[in-house]
Amino acid sequence: MFKKTLTVLAAGALVVLGAQSAAAHVEVSADNPQALAQNVKVTVSAESESSTAGIKEVRVVLPAGIAPGDVTYASGPKGWALAATSDGFAVKGTAVPVGDDVEVSVVVKQLPDAKELVFKTLQTYGDGKIDRWIELEEPGKTEEEDHSHSGNPAPVLKLKAAAPVQPTPTPTAPASSAPVSPAAPTPSASPVASESEKDDDSGMSGGTWAAIGAGVVVAAGVGYLVVRRRSQASE
Repeated sequence: MFKKTLTVLAAGALVVLGAQSAAAHVEVSADNPQALAQNVKVTVSAESESSTAGIKEVRVVLPAGIAPGDVTYASGPKGWALAATSDGFAVKGTAVPVGDDVEVSVVVKQLPDAKELVFKTLQTYGDGKIDRWIELEEPGKTEEEDHSHSGNPAPVLKLKAAAPVQPTPTPTAPASSAPVSPAAPTPSASPVASESEKDDDSGMSGGTWAAIGAGVVVAAGVGYLVVRRRSQASE
């Protein structure tokens, strides 16, 4: 009877432990889960599965389309820091108290154009134990069948479709409402200018013609005096 009771208690303990293990999980969320969104805050929440050691590291394998250099640290347990890895990033520090869950956040420069993103996650405890949340669901299998060998499905972030690109409008010049002023009349040339133009056209200026006239008058006067003197001498 005593052995039977121990067997029942042991079986019950295994059921409880199995239920706790199944209940614990890792989730991923985002403040803007949309394809091609920029500067998105992605949060990974890891529940503790150990009753003897606290979590000391959360390592994430980034999905295709996100490079380790595109990730910056946002928040996490006190004293923890971000370190880039070859395929993602790790946030780690002093182990948190036993049984405490861990939540770390990073900012992703831009999400890829996809319907969903898989963030494979490994959580490490202070005693070296590692929980691997890396299994992918396979079409046609139930969740129990899909994870029967590990029981740790990788967290998946569902994305909304990318926002449509708005065409850039072509700028057009605004129509002028002001009346069009008539063309200003061309000012007529002054008489002086006209005379100058005429003189220029004839090849001689007005000063030249005046000098010629004065010469003619002087020559005529000299001729007259010569003729008169000759007349008086002949008398």
